Amino acid sequence: MIRSLRIDNFALIEQAQIRFQSGFTVITGETGSGKSILLNALQLILGERANFQVIGAARDKSVVEAEIDIRNFDLKAFFKENELDYFDTTIVRREIYKQGRSRAFVNDIPVQLNVLKQFSSKLIHIHSQYNTLELKDKEYQLRLLDVLSGNLKGRSEYEAKYRHHQENKRKLNNLKESYAEAAQKQDYNSFQLEEIQSLQLEETNYEQIQSKLNQAESAQDVQAAYAAIMEAIDGDSGIDDLLNRLLSLGLQDIKGDKRLEEFKSRLESVRIELKDISGDAQTGLETEELDPEQLVEFAEKMDAFNKVLFKHRLLNQEQLIELQNELTGSTRSLDALKNELDQLEKVISQEALELKKRAVELHKHRLSNAPKISEAIRSSLDALKLPDTVLEFQLTETDELSKWGSSQLEILFSPNKGMPPVPIHSAASGGELSRVMLALQNLMSKKEQLQTVLFDEIDTGVSGDVAQKMGQLLQNMGESMQVIAITHLPQVAAKGGQHLAVRKEAVNDITRTFIQELDDKERLLETARLMSGDEINDAALENARALMS
Repeated sequence: MIRSLRIDNFALIEQAQIRFQSGFTVITGETGSGKSILLNALQLILGERANFQVIGAARDKSVVEAEIDIRNFDLKAFFKENELDYFDTTIVRREIYKQGRSRAFVNDIPVQLNVLKQFSSKLIHIHSQYNTLELKDKEYQLRLLDVLSGNLKGRSEYEAKYRHHQENKRKLNNLKESYAEAAQKQDYNSFQLEEIQSLQLEETNYEQIQSKLNQAESAQDVQAAYAAIMEAIDGDSGIDDLLNRLLSLGLQDIKGDKRLEEFKSRLESVRIELKDISGDAQTGLETEELDPEQLVEFAEKMDAFNKVLFKHRLLNQEQLIELQNELTGSTRSLDALKNELDQLEKVISQEALELKKRAVELHKHRLSNAPKISEAIRSSLDALKLPDTVLEFQLTETDELSKWGSSQLEILFSPNKGMPPVPIHSAASGGELSRVMLALQNLMSKKEQLQTVLFDEIDTGVSGDVAQKMGQLLQNMGESMQVIAITHLPQVAAKGGQHLAVRKEAVNDITRTFIQELDDKERLLETARLMSGDEINDAALENARALMS
């Protein structure tokens, strides 16, 4: 239940601190006094979006804070899931700023509005006079039937599977788009891969081939150099011949001169070294001879390699191998994507069968419970002076599944005996709809674990004995939960265990709204005022006493 509500700089309310009691609380006030301001403040606590025009003139921000008792509601898992500190008495606060921003807090921890909505929707329900339009909404009608038939667990399980199924269908569509896009690229990728694979990058060293071609291009100069070396050493009048003659003729028979003997030894060593050089030159000359056909083959390979390298704007063989691996991987990825797509289609097909089975079970449950619910509603409406009312749930089953199953529902309504029931949106008057909604809310409150229900002028369009019956019903609901009713009827106001009055006054030429909790004497006067206006007479006081007794 809501223990207290603090309002600061919100519309015409400069500051208010309201302590709510358990049971049935009524809120009254003249038209335009500011009852809607209180309602709007509570809606902020429920996570509704902020209207920044309600910020008062005193400061740049408005604050609404509620203290809510949440014990016995098993919300610890919700708090843990959303990383919130749990307390049996939880503080919810909204702050809205003139700059156009809004903040929400649960126990001083910032939260997103969707989290706040999930939390507060488990505890508080606001029903305004405009919510009678909900009866004309097909989704609301079906949820109403499920709540009253105790079918919420089965429906929740179905909805969870339906959401998962829809998510898988969206995922499947995305996979199909990705696969189609990848398949379009596959032909081009395959061509590129075949072109690169034809180069046999793993078996061929193109750096060595290029080196051989470079050598071949300069082979003539190399061979001429080798030949010149050989000619200089072994040719006629070559170095070897000169050394041979020098050693044979000039130094062969000289004895006794150690220096000349050393020269001779050194020259013989030089001659041997030159012979080795000449031999190596001969070997090099023979090695440099390349097969012309092989040279053509090498040139063709390098042309193909360089063409692919330039095409992909790469620098070397290593980068080309990386590209080849990527293209190979993309082909494998397409196969994996197709496999994932096939598997997901099988899952979706199984899910559809399971959903259909559960939808049939939901429909059967609704069909079997609809007559009993209609009778329970008829009994409640009988107490609200609609004794001849017929309210039926007309159910049909469709092949197409929705988030609530395969059922289509039309609520049929007839307020008078002898009149055939017709769709409720075309049959009920405002007062009748108010009474129908109150009867339904009374029945739903016994099925749903709500701590607080706030009715905003649910008594619109009724008066007299009907109003008194409505007040009694609201009082009875307050015995098992917290009920708050904004009302203009004395019959309803008289049944409240707590009475809050909203009034508007000019303070220092500034209009302000005040909220006051009334004592027994003030309650009597306020109830009498609702009957007679500002001129309260003895008759009105007597009637007020009678209503409150």
